[in-house]
Amino acid sequence: METEVESVMEYGGSLPVENVQQLSSQNSKDIPHRYVRPELEIEKVSFDESSQIPVIDMSKLDTEISRVYDQELLKLHLACKEWGFFQLINHGASEAIEEMKMVTSEFFKLPLGEKMVCAQTPNNIEGYGQAFVVSEDQKLDWGDMLFLLPLPASQRNMRFWPKTPASFRSNLEKYSMELQKIAIKLFTLMAINLGIDPEKLTGAYKDCNQGIRMNYYPPCVHADKVIGLTPHSDATGLTLLIQVNEVQGLQIKKERKWVPIKPVPGAIIINVGDIMEIMSNGEYSSIEHRAVIDFEKERLSIAAFHSPNITTEIGPLHDLVEKKGEKYKALSHDEYIKLVITSKLDGKSLLEHMRI
Repeated sequence: METEVESVMEYGGSLPVENVQQLSSQNSKDIPHRYVRPELEIEKVSFDESSQIPVIDMSKLDTEISRVYDQELLKLHLACKEWGFFQLINHGASEAIEEMKMVTSEFFKLPLGEKMVCAQTPNNIEGYGQAFVVSEDQKLDWGDMLFLLPLPASQRNMRFWPKTPASFRSNLEKYSMELQKIAIKLFTLMAINLGIDPEKLTGAYKDCNQGIRMNYYPPCVHADKVIGLTPHSDATGLTLLIQVNEVQGLQIKKERKWVPIKPVPGAIIINVGDIMEIMSNGEYSSIEHRAVIDFEKERLSIAAFHSPNITTEIGPLHDLVEKKGEKYKALSHDEYIKLVITSKLDGKSLLEHMRI
């Protein structure tokens, strides 16, 4: 679909800020005060738990060997319940992932002027720039991003889709569809684990809203004083993340400590979002996470966010409310998206608006 359309997501946008990639290239020993995060000096990081991160094997969830399937299904349930996070291997999307890595790297290597062709516009969350900058005095993240909304396909705004590199659009289309299939498979398995009819969960994700955010985190001589992505939980249902290069930086919060993630080669990193915590009525937990910066090397990643379609009310599934009582209130899809876009990233604060 090559036509330009008015985005349905014009609920508000991010205030324009300086391009961080350009800022970092100036090799200045001083960084603007809005990027300095004093709290980083006192926060605890635990390297011991990195090896305990759950790894889920999709091939075992496709097998007809019931013992193997049951064990992996339970492992998935515990990962969603106790961690809110896992790494998925043997997912079948390796080719699409490698192609998407290539065009993402090429895009961020373009001169600033060429990238700005895809720049965000006022009152729109799509495009090249920053996200969740809602005031002139809030702290800023040390990173740039390109955010696009590939699904639903009928609402794509091609004005923001890069034409360079030449294969970007076709690769993004392929990548979008492959990750959507994986997300639907995971929602089906989660519904089984929750003891509900899978259609009651997967039905909300037909014609779903899918956002894909390509992240570029430049190195920084003061990497211990800046943050690539402010601590937060994702406001979506499920997030599927890939590392574009080998530079690590993702950390999740578990028991008040930050746990660095060492990506398994070829894996997709999955995290439960706020909507899934709400829909599961608290059975599954969204995970607070952040991105830290390297002193010498750039880091690139791609996150695919999957949220229910616009007709779905954001609230606990009725079958789960009957068992334990309602723990979260319900909002229309429109009300929920407006709440998300007008809020700055701040831990799991969004869920406090929804909690009863």
